[in-house]
Amino acid sequence: MLAERQLTPLNAVALLIVFVLASFLWFATLDYRHLIPTDEGRYAQMAREMMVSGDYITPRYNDYKYFEKPPLHIWASAITFQLFGLGEWQARFWSGLTGYLTILLVGFTAAKLFGRVTGYLAVLILLSSPMWVVGGHFNALDMGLSAFLNLALCSLLLAQHAYEQHRPQSGRYWMWVCWLAMGLATLSKGLIGIVIPGMVLFAYIVTRFDWKILARLHIVSGLVIFLIVTAPWFIAVSIQNPEFAHFFFIYEHFERFTATAHGRTAPAYFFLPLVAIGFLPWMPQFFTSAWQTLRKYRMGSFSAPWMLWAWFAVILIFFSISRSKLPGYIMPVFPALAILAAKSIADYLESHAHLSTGWRLQTLFFALLAITGFFFLSEVGRNGQPDEVDAYQAYTLWIIIALSCLLAFSLAASLLAKRNALLSIALFAFGFFLTATIAGTGHETLGRAVSGYDLAQKVKSQIPSDAKIYSVRLLDHTVPFYLERNTIMVEFTDELTFGAKQEPEKWVPTLSDFISTWNQDPNAFALMSPGQYEELKARGLPMEELGRDSRRVMVRHPQEPLRQ
Repeated sequence: MLAERQLTPLNAVALLIVFVLASFLWFATLDYRHLIPTDEGRYAQMAREMMVSGDYITPRYNDYKYFEKPPLHIWASAITFQLFGLGEWQARFWSGLTGYLTILLVGFTAAKLFGRVTGYLAVLILLSSPMWVVGGHFNALDMGLSAFLNLALCSLLLAQHAYEQHRPQSGRYWMWVCWLAMGLATLSKGLIGIVIPGMVLFAYIVTRFDWKILARLHIVSGLVIFLIVTAPWFIAVSIQNPEFAHFFFIYEHFERFTATAHGRTAPAYFFLPLVAIGFLPWMPQFFTSAWQTLRKYRMGSFSAPWMLWAWFAVILIFFSISRSKLPGYIMPVFPALAILAAKSIADYLESHAHLSTGWRLQTLFFALLAITGFFFLSEVGRNGQPDEVDAYQAYTLWIIIALSCLLAFSLAASLLAKRNALLSIALFAFGFFLTATIAGTGHETLGRAVSGYDLAQKVKSQIPSDAKIYSVRLLDHTVPFYLERNTIMVEFTDELTFGAKQEPEKWVPTLSDFISTWNQDPNAFALMSPGQYEELKARGLPMEELGRDSRRVMVRHPQEPLRQ
């Protein structure tokens, strides 16, 4: 095979070096940025509370019951905190680990299905997909969900491939892994963990009339595995919290999908630019693969590429028609696209010794894009707040470095296109990985002020362990984590409304009630916005300011002077 012959010992070493460097940077940059709202602070704080309380059944946020999502991500982070202490890399470790392992999984699956070269290429492609890099360095549920959904997808592909190769025992084992993965995906973010694979399978069967796949799913034993993984927690949390089932299954799934109450509405095409940006360096291969798959359409026979395209199409359509949209929802499509793009390149290399002129144009386009970016640096921060000018100027330097990497590696890839195809692809991929990593890591220059870290460090030592901290008309998602304390909500509960209703004694329903409580508690502290601080100050509320940033003010009840 011509493509396999290009995997010379020299190329193998070069690919290994690129991957090792990228792996080091993948984990080394988890700790650079401080946590930012909302997801990063929320899930870090929930994990901290779980670790401190030892209650791994009922998730809580700011000590209020929080049933919006299952607890697998929180469990993993709480255990990481228990082992390694509190910190940014610990909070992001689960996202980083699952994202990284999915890169390896994609390479393994592509190699088994289409050959070693396709496997290496799939690793490089997913590693350099901008949205996958960013998602792997962000403390949110989307990466863990994407990892387990794609484990289910890859296991299903490997199982069906084994059956096609007349290896039924191997096929059965891979299907059990598939059911296990769906269980873990369900524990990561809810019923979507089994709904998406089910919809994809249905779409695949209907469009290919490949009904024999139904006999290969091991549904009975698979459901047993699925329930062993998921049922214990769902049963335990329902026993402890009878209100859980309605909120989680009805409100968080069906009502959220069809309603606009969460303010996450967006047009139907919302995810299309995210796919284009998230898979930016490999969009030419995206279209090439789609055309190749359509050309090779055959009814009734198993087709891994068709299954991968069904995966992409179903997820895109499903979330596009939802009334609730967030960028992370589209994350699961990128591993499938990486395999498809890798197969497209490998297929070309099967009949050509060198990469096409189109590849050189592709690399030169991104070199030109990097050069163009230098002319728009003055636009960075144009609409920022006056107090953020210095931060945007600092971020501009990071962008310059990122664009320089993109330019240098794209040019190198272009020069090597006719000499060494695999090395050209590896350098192009590594350049994009560096670009996304540098641009994402550099966000710390903007995110530090948003994180509230500096304010928390300034006031933390001044707050006694037994003091109550009120959050006045403000749900801050990061300061509680950095203070290592919970806050008592005042009047505004935001996403904690359900929990506050379940335990009304844990919050203060009106500002008037807060003022009365504040005047009676000489050890009280409060966190609020600068505007709220000025309002209460104008009303004569006694407050001593401990510290502030552009978004928050921390105050305490004034201390009475010592009597002589």
